[in-house]
Amino acid sequence: MKHLKFSFYVCLFVTSILSAQTKEITLEDIWKYGTFRTQYLDALHSMANGRQYSVLNFDRETRSTSIDIYDYKTLKKVKTLVTSANLDQIPYFTDYTFSKDEEKVILATNEEAVYRRSALGNYFIYDIKSGDLTLIDEGKIQEPTFSPDGTKMAFVKQNNIYVFDLNNGESTQVTSDGKKNEIINGITDWVYEEEFAFVRAFDWNADSNKIAFIRFDETEVPEFSMDIYGSELYQTQQVFKYPKAGEANSKVSLHIYDLESGNINDVKVDKAYTDFYIPRIKWTKKPNVLSAQYMNRHQNELDLWLIDAKTNTSKLVLAETDDAYVDVTDNLTFLKDNSFIWTSEKDGFNHIYHYDENGTLINQVTKGHWEVTDYYGYDADNNTIFYQSTENGSINRDVYSIKLNGRNKERLTKSEGTNSAAFSADFSYFINTFSSATTPPEYTLNSASSGNVIKSIKDNDELSQKLSNYKTSEKEFSTINVNGNDLNMWMIKPVDFDENKEYPLLMYQYSGPGSQEVANHWNSANDYWHQYLAQQGYIVACVDGRGTGFKGAEFKKVTQKELGKYEVEDQIAAAKKLGDLPYVDKNRMGIWGWSFGGFMSSNALFKGSDVFKMAIAVAPVSSWRFYDTIYTERYMTTPQENPTGYDENSPINHVNKLKGDFLLVHGSADDNVHLQNTMRLAEALIQADKQFDWAVYPDKNHGIYGGNTRLHLYKKMTHFINENLGDKIKKEEEKALEQVKIKG
Repeated sequence: MKHLKFSFYVCLFVTSILSAQTKEITLEDIWKYGTFRTQYLDALHSMANGRQYSVLNFDRETRSTSIDIYDYKTLKKVKTLVTSANLDQIPYFTDYTFSKDEEKVILATNEEAVYRRSALGNYFIYDIKSGDLTLIDEGKIQEPTFSPDGTKMAFVKQNNIYVFDLNNGESTQVTSDGKKNEIINGITDWVYEEEFAFVRAFDWNADSNKIAFIRFDETEVPEFSMDIYGSELYQTQQVFKYPKAGEANSKVSLHIYDLESGNINDVKVDKAYTDFYIPRIKWTKKPNVLSAQYMNRHQNELDLWLIDAKTNTSKLVLAETDDAYVDVTDNLTFLKDNSFIWTSEKDGFNHIYHYDENGTLINQVTKGHWEVTDYYGYDADNNTIFYQSTENGSINRDVYSIKLNGRNKERLTKSEGTNSAAFSADFSYFINTFSSATTPPEYTLNSASSGNVIKSIKDNDELSQKLSNYKTSEKEFSTINVNGNDLNMWMIKPVDFDENKEYPLLMYQYSGPGSQEVANHWNSANDYWHQYLAQQGYIVACVDGRGTGFKGAEFKKVTQKELGKYEVEDQIAAAKKLGDLPYVDKNRMGIWGWSFGGFMSSNALFKGSDVFKMAIAVAPVSSWRFYDTIYTERYMTTPQENPTGYDENSPINHVNKLKGDFLLVHGSADDNVHLQNTMRLAEALIQADKQFDWAVYPDKNHGIYGGNTRLHLYKKMTHFINENLGDKIKKEEEKALEQVKIKG
């Protein structure tokens, strides 16, 4: 047998801790009791004075919420700014937003989810000096946002934009054509929200006298409907606009509302776009100059426009193109001189660039074979940029500072793992959140100039102590060479692992473009489940194959027009290599995944029928023809242009190859990956006369949660794994083999 050589990074537990581990993790610990819940800082906001920060706290005794102010230097609570215990109209609030001068704050209550990122709610304005509480609107509204001068508030109600005047308490309706499933003003449609990751599609200018907004005309977008079964005698239907790959998108247009004149001007840019997106809008430092990013439908061209609101003229300042696609950036930052900071992977890795106001490159600020993964801001007083990157290894994250000219780069965080920062308003401090595979999240106050830890704010030592009583295994990080690439991998083995024994192997992956599952950070709920499986005698492994992120554009974009081809090849090849390990039973290997991971696990079982004995697919895409335009066409172009790319990698078209055991799971109210995917895959399996197990969770969305749902789901998956990979299967196979020998 061949042996693999692994280079381990970190994650060895101390022997004394291991010896103390006696308790076993239960599924109820993970999904019912919240045994391993971590402590965290909620809704952290740095106050404008640079000396204090605020946090949303919940008092379990009074069942009330509060905004509490803390001092950076002492970390002591200075005061409670507001508590719902003193507000008759609000028993609790779930979020807050300050005005720019921090004299007023929006309090959110009665929030109800619309889709993944959007919510409807009742919102109040609390005046910090007077203590007055003002309801913005009697109905439920979306995205209330202060004007920069703090005198007005813009929000969206029933697809129309309104402006609320804080001085007289009156609202002005800005648009009037909003209508469900037809016209949306100032709020994104379903596909923009899901794939461009934003909801508020309006923005105030610096002088608080103009609002730019995007209008979505959904009239020609096909409708999708889902039955909602509920508890009544008849089910209801949720009907919404959902553009599947190759179908009509919303027609988007950009507009500017002038509060002084009451006029709405249509924005025209000097380019004839036909089928396009507007994924970002943002006012510059100049109150009459708006920036807008326009993108073609293929998403391989991204244009940055500057629009003069006075003259309604436009100037193209930056145009990026790529053979595959261009990522939309959230890091556009305008400086006082209206030069701007921009992130791009045009040199093959995501880096920071500085351009003048005309779009001429001043300099590339960061460079190297590593990725900038977050941009924290620019300190104008010290001419310094703060960012997060993978320079210390693609599975790690560190916080860095660098001068605008690209000099004097400094690593500010010292611990190896995942570090992220929340900076004070004046960039003198940052609160660092650190975790690794062996250290639960801990929050520290750090100096922004040196990175040195000043004080600990919050840790999860109690959780660490609690876990020391449980049987947990180290998560071993390594690389595995597959198809000519060194792929990141982690592996969890049973605590009493014996290299002279053979163990069943379960592989987990997601594998979507730019994603990462092999990362040096603290446990997710799935990690605890994988630990539970290790307790039952399984080895669990995860490999990030080609197409995943943080190893450069070439590695990520190799899957272009062929989603599910190279990624599946890597999972199958990795499984074969792992199956050659002396302690892995190659006859008992399975794979599972959720969403894109469910698409992958289905394909891996079908195409790798000689490798995998079983697979679990939760909420899988079964054909990219069923998924939305923005995500799918970014990587696949349209089905009309690329039919073979869609069909040759669709699990539906490979069901005849199924030999192993297959569990298919979906939520009936999944607005993202529709139940249609599972129904069509199930029908294909039935017509191919292939036996399989499946479960549909009533009225559950893509996350399949609520009440007892997650516990039920993971019990089902655990039972399926035990039935098809467990020791009972091995004994039955050994018995059958023995019978064959006797007969022979």
